[in-house]
Amino acid sequence: MNGRITTLNRLQRGIVPLVLLAVFALSPLVLKQYALILLTNTFMYIILAVSWSMFSGPTGYISLAPAAFFGAGVYTSAVLGFALPFPLIVITGGLASFCMAFLVGALTLRLRGIYFVMFTFGLVELLLNFVLWWEVTVTGTTGRVVPPLGNTTVFYFMLAILACLLLTAFRLKHSKYGFALQSIGQGEEAAAHTGIHVTALKMNTFALSAFFMGAAGVVMATRWTYIDPRIAFNPTLSFLPVLMAIFGGLGQLYGPIIGAAIFTYLEEFLITRFPYHYMLIFGITMVIAIRYLPDGLVGLVQKAWKQWSRRKHGAAQG
Repeated sequence: MNGRITTLNRLQRGIVPLVLLAVFALSPLVLKQYALILLTNTFMYIILAVSWSMFSGPTGYISLAPAAFFGAGVYTSAVLGFALPFPLIVITGGLASFCMAFLVGALTLRLRGIYFVMFTFGLVELLLNFVLWWEVTVTGTTGRVVPPLGNTTVFYFMLAILACLLLTAFRLKHSKYGFALQSIGQGEEAAAHTGIHVTALKMNTFALSAFFMGAAGVVMATRWTYIDPRIAFNPTLSFLPVLMAIFGGLGQLYGPIIGAAIFTYLEEFLITRFPYHYMLIFGITMVIAIRYLPDGLVGLVQKAWKQWSRRKHGAAQG
């Protein structure tokens, strides 16, 4: 009997994502262009939030470098243009971010706490100003034109990246490496004493998360068509994925997905209704959410469910 229940649970876990993937794949047939663009933006933020939480969630290392890795993908798309088949450009952008994150991880993942946070955010500013200096001094121009792709094509590429990311994150979380990452977050010295190659695992996971950020940057650049260093390395893209992941909850894989989806639509609503005050309202909303939802929305729902179950169980005994 237990074997049948386990098999049924596994089938449900496999069927539900496939159904959702099929629904999203068919959505361009029924959605208007505005809704399709908004859904693409949602996918972008989900990719950034889930990628960030894949490393920072279990280890406790707060990285503010998503904008650096995303920007590396954006500029890969701008430099290569259509010199290669676009799927190869997406992979190349991901690999560029992977290599950058691996090198940065080798230098910084021995740092902890605020020092790691400051270094990763400093990387964004360093790249922004270096690329800006390079374009002004060497190339003599600021900004680049990116060959555009249609909204539907951008949507499908972003959906494919998201599907690969979720599969990777799920497999990682439920593998021995996922448990090793959790043990690093609980006690790094203790994890090292148990035989875990702490530094190598952190570097590889950090680089793996950056790969998907860079791939998303390649695809989004084709929708913007024109980019410059301030667009590519926008510091906001370092903070928003972190806040989205924390708002949704880091305990489960679907926490950052929920947080990113809600905040993407909230951002769109505020920009539309309050174009001059949306950043103030957005910031206040984030502060309130972090202050009163320390475990995110998922943690709040789980806590409410436990309390309801206890009350129901107590009433049944009474």
